[in-house]
Amino acid sequence: MKVFAPATSRTFADAVCDRLGTAPARLRERDFDDGEHKIRPLEPVRGDDVYVVHSLYAEPGRSVNDKLCRLIFLLGALRDAGAGRLTAVIPYLAYARKDRKTKSRDPVTTRYVAGMLESSGLDRVVTLDVHNLAAYQNAFRCRSEHLEAKRLFVEHIRERIGDEPIAVVSPDVGGVKRATAFREALEEALGRDVGDAFINKKRSRDVVSGDTVVGDVEDRVAILLDDLISTGTTLARAAAACRELGARRVFAAATHGLLVDPASEKLAVPALDGVIVTDSVAPIGRISDAFAGRLTTLSVAPLIGDAIRCLHENGSLVRLLGEEED
Repeated sequence: MKVFAPATSRTFADAVCDRLGTAPARLRERDFDDGEHKIRPLEPVRGDDVYVVHSLYAEPGRSVNDKLCRLIFLLGALRDAGAGRLTAVIPYLAYARKDRKTKSRDPVTTRYVAGMLESSGLDRVVTLDVHNLAAYQNAFRCRSEHLEAKRLFVEHIRERIGDEPIAVVSPDVGGVKRATAFREALEEALGRDVGDAFINKKRSRDVVSGDTVVGDVEDRVAILLDDLISTGTTLARAAAACRELGARRVFAAATHGLLVDPASEKLAVPALDGVIVTDSVAPIGRISDAFAGRLTTLSVAPLIGDAIRCLHENGSLVRLLGEEED
């Protein structure tokens, strides 16, 4: 087994490899004056079980498209070098939100990204808390595996909230299924009932409206659950709506904390007591001092490492995630 990671994902990959008890395999990247680049492995991979760990999010000096291109090039080079089995481990999958046509002639970008990745010859893709699981599974023709950070959040909230009454709140109707699964896992861990609610949010031409809370949050700790936080607009509105209906405290939990500007300012509001994210991405925007004290980051590197080991040994990801086999 060999684990590779482009330079921008090296810190996260180091943590994954620490879990595996190994070191990332060596590679070399070179940028040319005209903006082109190349990336190649410095170790033989013929017949090996090869994993490439790379999150696809923008950061200074590297756009999403640049990272996607480098990933495809590296996967292709590894396939040409004779990798026995090739897996792309992409904790944050870019373009996953554009998974359907909402207007005439709209692109279905998730499917196009899947086609580009598959063109490199990979055998399997692994991602974490994708925006729309069904769309992700339908977009790829190769094997597609899906991990969840749900149990990380459950354990953190159980320790942080204690015996206080809780309500899990989806910030929009589309996230109700995700919130329900989280609520059920939280009830199992706590051994008691947990309330649920959702916000009747609408989005048209990038304008968000609607803040009606459907469900009971009065005198409860409200946990706003989402797959990602971008500008923070949705969660800030949802937090204010929960407070208005008598929530004791309000926390937001999301796997992918993109936190693009002005998220730091929008989420540093009295209505929101804290924000919990994972290290699947590094925050894109500036983190203000006021917001930094409210932000908690949980590491998913051990989960990714355990998943790689499980796949390498042909084990069961269902058991790894603590789900019941049918």
